[in-house]
Amino acid sequence: MAAKKILVMRFGALGDMVQSFPAFEQIRAAHPDAEITLLTTPPYAAFAGGSGLFDNIETDGRPKGLGAVIALFRRLRRARYDRVYDLQNSGRSKNYIFGFWPRPPDWSGISPGASHRQTRPDRDALHNLDRTADQLHVAGIAPPNVPGQAPPPDMAWAARIARRGGATTAERFGLTAPFALLAPGASPAKPEKFWPAAAYGRLAALLIARGMTVAIVGSAAEARIAAAVRDMAPQALDLSGQTDLFDLAGLGAETAFCIGNDTGPTHLIAGAGAPGLMLMSNVTAPGHCAPRGAMGYLKVDDLATLSAETVLAALDRQGGDGPAGQGQKITAVE
Repeated sequence: MAAKKILVMRFGALGDMVQSFPAFEQIRAAHPDAEITLLTTPPYAAFAGGSGLFDNIETDGRPKGLGAVIALFRRLRRARYDRVYDLQNSGRSKNYIFGFWPRPPDWSGISPGASHRQTRPDRDALHNLDRTADQLHVAGIAPPNVPGQAPPPDMAWAARIARRGGATTAERFGLTAPFALLAPGASPAKPEKFWPAAAYGRLAALLIARGMTVAIVGSAAEARIAAAVRDMAPQALDLSGQTDLFDLAGLGAETAFCIGNDTGPTHLIAGAGAPGLMLMSNVTAPGHCAPRGAMGYLKVDDLATLSAETVLAALDRQGGDGPAGQGQKITAVE
């Protein structure tokens, strides 16, 4: 008998991708002999492929134009999948089921007509991890989930890949322990997610005065933010645009702590086990996406009002060179 063919769809932002890895692992464990294909987008192809959880990676999950949509649906139909796990569950992806009409495969998601449809009324209020864990329970491959209990992603596998050539990730980038990571970028579409670069610069200067090495991480497009941080802390190392996703996981596994905005790199670094704080404003609901594990979060209505001294005090309240927030809110005390 031929092995079953499984399609998994996930093509959201980096933070959402990171928080989907527990589900990816559960799907592989439930279908150990299946041929599993991930439908995603180009930025995540190499990273997802490195996990070893998928047999195939396809990157046209967000086709542009009618011709590309038709080509995608034709390919998906020809593949004759036995089951689809829609972990995206967006307005776009939930309609992909109609590309298989009138006889879609077994379908896990929120699509009308799905054989394993998640219908709980509070699904949108659940944390990403709990919502996906419940979806897999509805699909019959996971136990019931108690909100708040779904485990965090474990990016240790990615950190191992980053230690290529026998050197630690820190050594490859010229970092010496103890070092702190700063992730001052975020989506340009949501400026409220940005703690000001000047505040990051002040924090970097305070940490350097304590004998810490400080490295700034982010995309090449965020180099101007890193430059603004270094205007106030010239000794900070600018790694913007120099790290791939494996490198971020490797640095996250080795750092003393990370301070970052609600952005994909911070989520990935948290998934690698880094302590620290994710800084959140009133546009982010911690109950929806806050990190779980060693990293905590600090939320204020307006990040522009948050001082570097307040963030440093929050770190100090955790003790040692780095905090152990354990996914909990850390109260801002001026």
